[in-house]
Amino acid sequence: MITSPLLSRRHVLPLVGLAPFLLARPALAAPAALSFPELYGKISVLGLEFSAKVKELAGQDVVMSGFMAPPLKAEAKFFVLTEIPMSICPFCSSDSDWPDNIVVVYLDEKQTFVQPGTRIEVSGRLEMGSWTDPETGFLSRLRLRDSRYWAV
Repeated sequence: MITSPLLSRRHVLPLVGLAPFLLARPALAAPAALSFPELYGKISVLGLEFSAKVKELAGQDVVMSGFMAPPLKAEAKFFVLTEIPMSICPFCSSDSDWPDNIVVVYLDEKQTFVQPGTRIEVSGRLEMGSWTDPETGFLSRLRLRDSRYWAV
């Protein structure tokens, strides 16, 4: 009889005892993917309205793909994710001017910014609604909080 040290009773029996606990534990769900065309629904007298998908995912972790707009300063813990590469910062002065293809990303910790034109993916908790950052005075309608990003 051929025996393997990896398959001995001494190694397998403790794992069998853990099986009910491992099977009962719910699997962690992957963040939902969200694209720029899915951010807004119709345009009303009040301006852009959030889509049903954004309303459904608000408060949940999502993943988005896009481009990093040039940051205002190198040590910032936030940046703007854009649908297309931009050479200027897209912050606006009012809700009515807010572009429909940007999302403000607040990082959970500082990361090195990437060159404009580099496609990135970002994961973070989706927040919706007008909000003015008390530190910068910048307005945002959509934000990702506690975010991280990586080049694609």
